[in-house]
Amino acid sequence: MTALPGAAALASGATLEAGRLRLRMFHEGDLDGLAALYGDAETMRHIGDGRVLSREETWRAIAGMLGHWALRGYGMWALELEATGELVGRVGFIDPPGWPGFELGWLVARPHWGKGYATEAARVALGHAVVALRRDRVISLIRPGNRASARVAAKIGMRQESAIEFLGGPVEVHAYAAR
Repeated sequence: MTALPGAAALASGATLEAGRLRLRMFHEGDLDGLAALYGDAETMRHIGDGRVLSREETWRAIAGMLGHWALRGYGMWALELEATGELVGRVGFIDPPGWPGFELGWLVARPHWGKGYATEAARVALGHAVVALRRDRVISLIRPGNRASARVAAKIGMRQESAIEFLGGPVEVHAYAAR
């Protein structure tokens, strides 16, 4: 039997340090913290179809993120404060079949907005994509009106290149092209 391509990354923990933050694999103990984040309507307003997720849906989302790691060798990390270990969000890569491109996404819990965590984590993740994963193009799909995420994208060197219809609505495609 052949191992899944990302099994080694999943087993190794694939942790990155980002200044005040640690990017690490999700585990079952993250369920309550992530469910609180995914259950906040204001936080979720620009994510996916804009709806909140139940605790059960959050559990499946964690399983899906871990499955992405197992199948692709990369995916979403839990984003935690280095000093306390508190879960404050998620950051990482989304690239299932049919996706518009290799996407870097981020989401930070509302009590932690405005502290620069999304930019700090996204910058480290983008560097990982370019150096370790050898990606020469990385996109972020951002809903119109999500100015905070558009600012993060600009701060890490992305530029808006187009707009598409995706997952039931319009999204701006912001892209980083390695030179």
